[in-house]
Amino acid sequence: MVTVRDAAYELFRSLGMTTVFGNPGSTELAMLDRFPADFRYLLGLQEAVVVGMADGYAQATGRPALANLHTTPGVGNAMGAIFNARANRSPVVITAGQQTRAQITGEALLTNVDATALPKPLVKWSAEPARAEDVPAVLARAYHIAAAPPRGPVFVSLPMDDWAAEADPRSTAGALGRSVRSGAVPDPAAMRDLAGRLARATRPALVVGGVLDADGGWPAAVALAERARMAVYGAPLEGRSGFPEDHPLYRGALLPAMAPLSRQLEGHDLVLVAGAPVFRYYPHIPGSVLPDGAELVQLTEDPDEAARALTGQAILGNPAAALRTLAESVPVSDRPYPEPAMAPPAADLAGTPLSPAAVYTVLAKVLPAETVVVNESPSSASVLRQYLPTQRPGGYFFGAGGGLGFGLPAAIGVQLADPTRPVVAVLGDGSIQYAITALWTAATYRVPITVVVMSNREYGILRWFAGAEHVTGVPGLELPGLDSLRIAEAYGVPGVRPASAGELAEAVRDAVAADGPRLIDVDLVLGAG
Repeated sequence: MVTVRDAAYELFRSLGMTTVFGNPGSTELAMLDRFPADFRYLLGLQEAVVVGMADGYAQATGRPALANLHTTPGVGNAMGAIFNARANRSPVVITAGQQTRAQITGEALLTNVDATALPKPLVKWSAEPARAEDVPAVLARAYHIAAAPPRGPVFVSLPMDDWAAEADPRSTAGALGRSVRSGAVPDPAAMRDLAGRLARATRPALVVGGVLDADGGWPAAVALAERARMAVYGAPLEGRSGFPEDHPLYRGALLPAMAPLSRQLEGHDLVLVAGAPVFRYYPHIPGSVLPDGAELVQLTEDPDEAARALTGQAILGNPAAALRTLAESVPVSDRPYPEPAMAPPAADLAGTPLSPAAVYTVLAKVLPAETVVVNESPSSASVLRQYLPTQRPGGYFFGAGGGLGFGLPAAIGVQLADPTRPVVAVLGDGSIQYAITALWTAATYRVPITVVVMSNREYGILRWFAGAEHVTGVPGLELPGLDSLRIAEAYGVPGVRPASAGELAEAVRDAVAADGPRLIDVDLVLGAG
């Protein structure tokens, strides 16, 4: 007899989903029974870590990743990470166990009483199969929905007694071997009109989002910017970089607030936003969305993103494909090239403790060009982007949702997805605590990531917000007594605490060359990011 479990694993094989990120509970044991030898299971000690690893893995591979959680409590533990995955446009197929069907009505222990509603509105789709025989077909549907633009997480609740039931061969055969192609081409007439507007513009600007990185859009963005001589900005608070940040046309990331963002765009008469919202703001600093005299066109594959934009016109379709079309159709401009952005001031490498600028200057000098940086140091994130620019596609990941706990597990997932590239996670000493148990996973599976902890012994970003919001006497901003180095060693991750820029450089070189995880705890100038 072919069981539902047999059919489901055959489906996973056909979809290339042979890596499972999980934290098993009693309701998941039936799924994991006789776990196949050609699959690998990555254990996270808490469900937010599980989804965070799957998030990083899905982004780095460009394919849906499989995360297996423990019924209601496990889904609850993972909700913050699911929120981040949604903002990151990560195609994660999240499964969770459910009580046996015979005990759901009576709400036996661990029953998910409203399984499909629990993860909403953070997932694109949520389902529980009506019959055990429907499990493979529902999983296949979940995969294709997660992978379709705009990508995002989906959820499937699976009663624990379904796995041993007999599979329906016709339903299983229908689920296997299917493909769903995406990448809608923008309307040709709209693109011709946009090309004409770009040619007539006096000083156009290109704002790039992370979707370009996910869809291989860097070459098209560079070609268009150079051909039309456009200043290029990073969209605010994006999870990935859509343009080489060492390119002379790159002007840095836009600030995530109305008034300062509008000021950054002053002088531009046409703003083209590709693969990003218009715009992602925080905090609220009232002002105009655009400066006077500027018009905006958004290229997006997300109808909701287009609908909620506060200004401008939108063209639906794959942003990378749209830029390729424009790069081929826009005439070479004779406009003067935009002036390059000012270089940041040189960091003091001799002083101790080190500043964030000094740390990132050292990293920029020492790290190999192909290094992937995962950033979750909120109070020094903008400094990182100045001193450690992303130079290659897939080289930068950041939690676009703003929820902490993404960085450390995502770095593990990214490294597992592409072991050929060094991965460095830059984390705040407060941020790392949200998913600290991921250190155990990195040590147990010998995942060679380098973790750089920016230790300022406070929630530095909250102190900044307190000043911006004119509030005083806020409790809970100090973090005395944290020792990330000793915590890491307890989880099996060796570490060092360098006292100078030279020691930091040596520690980074050693960590990147190691065959397992390493942690570098950097004491910062107090009050620095």
